[in-house]
Amino acid sequence: MKLLYVFFGLIIALSNCAQTYTKKQIGGPCEDCQMMFEGMPARIEAKTNLVADTEPGEPLVIRGVIYKPDGKTPAPGVILYVYQTDSKGLYSRGNNQTQAVRHGHIRGWVKTNATGEYEFKTIRPASYPNSNSPQHIHPIVCEPDKGYYWIDEYQFEDDPFLTVHEKSKVVNRGGSGIISLTKNAAGVWHGRRDIILGLNVRNY
Repeated sequence: MKLLYVFFGLIIALSNCAQTYTKKQIGGPCEDCQMMFEGMPARIEAKTNLVADTEPGEPLVIRGVIYKPDGKTPAPGVILYVYQTDSKGLYSRGNNQTQAVRHGHIRGWVKTNATGEYEFKTIRPASYPNSNSPQHIHPIVCEPDKGYYWIDEYQFEDDPFLTVHEKSKVVNRGGSGIISLTKNAAGVWHGRRDIILGLNVRNY
């Protein structure tokens, strides 16, 4: 009988978990944003590694805090999905990848911890081939019991393609995505971006 209670308790818990994150799109058009749910793991941690150690490119670590709309209170349990180009500037398909292939193989999820913190390890993305497009990482936020929406791309202050004109296009959705990077002695780039939920998001 005890096992039966445990079983039903687990079913209820899983049901509640499934209801916590809705696939409702908010904030206006969001191209391919629904792909964030393709292959989403059942368990998401506050830290993740998007690439294998053998991935070509310069290692990059980005961390930060996601805040509630007041810009001060940490927001726990928020899912941040990111995807980017590889070291050749391509959204290259991974071996045996069948989901979200348009986002390429360098993609993943983090979920903020009790103090709103997140961290992901990746490589520095390359600009699109034969273009002047700035390096960038695409982020999509999914808030519990609210929905998902895009925020400004992660971009890098030292990128020569990030011109004044390109900076003028930034709308600061979620706060500025332009970050300063520093490289440590091991050759790893480090950057920080804090995010404010709903900031400059239409009809939030």
